[in-house]
Amino acid sequence: MASPANQGQRWHLKITGYGLGLISLLTLLLPMQAGAVPAFARQTGQNCVACHAGGQFPELTPYGRMFKMTGYTIGERTIPLSVMGLASSSSIANAPAGTAKTATPILATTSVFLAGKITDNIGAFTQITYDPYSVDNGDGTFSGHSNADNMDIRFANHIVGDKQDWIYGVSLNNNPSVSDPWNSAAAWMQYVPVPSPSSSQFIDGTAPYPGFASGGNIAGLNAYLYWNRTVYAEVGTYRTADQALSFMTAGASPRTQLSGSNNPYWRLALSHEWGPHNLMVGTSGMVAHVYDDPTDTSDPASVGKFRNTGLDAQYQYILDQHAVTAQLAYMKTEQNYSDAMSTGLPNPSLGDTNTVTRAKLGYTYQAKYGGSLSFFNLTGSTNNQSDPATSGITYEAFFIPVQNIRIGAQYTSYNKYLGASSNYDGAGRNASDNNSLFLYVWFAY
Repeated sequence: MASPANQGQRWHLKITGYGLGLISLLTLLLPMQAGAVPAFARQTGQNCVACHAGGQFPELTPYGRMFKMTGYTIGERTIPLSVMGLASSSSIANAPAGTAKTATPILATTSVFLAGKITDNIGAFTQITYDPYSVDNGDGTFSGHSNADNMDIRFANHIVGDKQDWIYGVSLNNNPSVSDPWNSAAAWMQYVPVPSPSSSQFIDGTAPYPGFASGGNIAGLNAYLYWNRTVYAEVGTYRTADQALSFMTAGASPRTQLSGSNNPYWRLALSHEWGPHNLMVGTSGMVAHVYDDPTDTSDPASVGKFRNTGLDAQYQYILDQHAVTAQLAYMKTEQNYSDAMSTGLPNPSLGDTNTVTRAKLGYTYQAKYGGSLSFFNLTGSTNNQSDPATSGITYEAFFIPVQNIRIGAQYTSYNKYLGASSNYDGAGRNASDNNSLFLYVWFAY
């Protein structure tokens, strides 16, 4: 193991080398600022800070949440096309042998969005993502692959009376909670795209986050209601995205296979706004019946059951030059193993339970300078699984030179990994060996 002095020198060289790469890339991107803005900004005529807290996409302001709940229909129809990309570099304190692309600047991922107003009551947010490193060929080269990413197609209506304010609608989507307007929801709390090379395996985006066990490549139809800007309720059910709905998981491999269409999802939240403050507390949940092998749905005994129950809260203060967001989310996952999988397990009649807690505090000044502090903690039973306990902290600083570009640095520090702080793998590897530095340039046009 390298000495602290050698490790410090290595980190310095990594940061310096990547910094030069960032400067070069940013120089190429800056002239594009006048050429285009994201489709929603063109449609509404608003600056990015109107919808995104402190300009840090995709975290929504109250206006941004209203835009989403009304079906992405505010404003005038325009060219519904945007692009997004992430250039990044990931470094691990003590990288495992064979780790790919360590401390190497890469174009990690790109996305194309078809999004915006279709009619006065119908709008959409659809994303197609290309990952240049999705397949490791084993010889130092990679192959790229594209797939359907988050999709949310809506019908919505807004009724305003003397004493009543109603928004109601229907969402066809491919990811439980992607329809949710708050960023403490499972689909949105992890926001920076995650690169796929193994050098990124311990960055914040791959650390524990609350999530639904069904995964995101499925199809659901949800109805929602928002009353007097106070009560938000959403219910729906999910199924395998096949036949006419197969476009919602195009390119995904393997594709999650759900048994039937009785996989209910629900969400309830209470919201309150006063002056520059807004507060939400909520709960959500889902029951999913998932085939053990997504390539074989012939055996009904191979269907396992997952039950998710979540609690979350978000507070925002947005005024003039300051934007503060605090988020807290908790998710419990109860797994009942299928009859087929239970065969041979130490405790075949018992399932397992995992819980994930995430807390984040973020601040942005003048929609240019910001940072955040995040805490994560995963715990779980050990009936039929190894100890999953993992915890740590992520520190982030970012700079938004123009509204379409964000430059950031995240440092993720682990104090526990897979059940232990030291020698968690039985071969002498410690949790702190996974500490990771993640540098990125994130742009959207």
